[in-house]
Amino acid sequence: MTTQSLPARTEAPDRTPAVRASGRGGRRLLRQRAGRQHHAGPLAYVLLAIMAILSIFPLYWTMVAASTDNTRVSQTPPPFLPGPNLFSNLARAWDEAAMGKAMLNSLIVAGVIALSTVLFATLAGFAFAKLRFKGRNALLMLVIGTMMVPPQLAVVPLFMMMADLGWSQQLPAVIFPTLVSAVGVFFMRQYLTEALPDELVEAGRVDGAHSLRIFFSIVLPIARPAMAVLFMITFVHAWNDFFWPFVVLDMTNPTVPVALTQLSAGYVRDQSLIMAGALLGTLPLLAMFVVFGRQIVSGIMAGAVKG
Repeated sequence: MTTQSLPARTEAPDRTPAVRASGRGGRRLLRQRAGRQHHAGPLAYVLLAIMAILSIFPLYWTMVAASTDNTRVSQTPPPFLPGPNLFSNLARAWDEAAMGKAMLNSLIVAGVIALSTVLFATLAGFAFAKLRFKGRNALLMLVIGTMMVPPQLAVVPLFMMMADLGWSQQLPAVIFPTLVSAVGVFFMRQYLTEALPDELVEAGRVDGAHSLRIFFSIVLPIARPAMAVLFMITFVHAWNDFFWPFVVLDMTNPTVPVALTQLSAGYVRDQSLIMAGALLGTLPLLAMFVVFGRQIVSGIMAGAVKG
């Protein structure tokens, strides 16, 4: 009786860490490590605290100056603690500068400009990023070239145009020249070039959707984080714009920066009153950041994860 020889037992080679990580358990471990938060060191907290103090100090100094009188503000060293006159100075600034009407005008101007800039810049950015048409690069260079022209050069012809239209001293004279910006178009074009895959646009074409349907159904959801950032930047810029509203408007229909010039009239300037008006003009922006800041940051992070 012959016994059949059994094959020699071979030992499985030790799997390398890369091979072990390629298994199901290894992939789960890698995902857990990738989602783990990194803790900052003490130096990072110190630097962040310094940057926070430097960022908050101008607002704090405005509040301190607005809560004292003009004599105390001009002393050396200046005060570093709030005084007792904050609410009285705020009330004086509100009445003397007609801040109620100025804030309403600024809200209308900044809101319309921000909404129109976001809409038109996203449309133009989508066209420059994903659509193919003759002269696309030349038009993009022309748009970028307008960013190099100082806006002061267009003040005289623009004022003459607004006067011919009968819009002098009216809010449309401030709104219509800034309905869209070249910076916004370039910003949205760069974002959509990276965040919007060509496959999604082609899939929409295959399904029979035209360009506007693709824009509203595909582009807008993807561009939402960048649109939120552009809206905030444009709103703040339009709210704080002084030069063109000062040229085309008067004190009977001012925006907030134009109304604040009324507080500096006179032979002796009341610095505490001016600071109180500046604080009133800043409060709406701070309130908007407090209300919508978390949504904007979460939208930016969601767009970064998708990208």
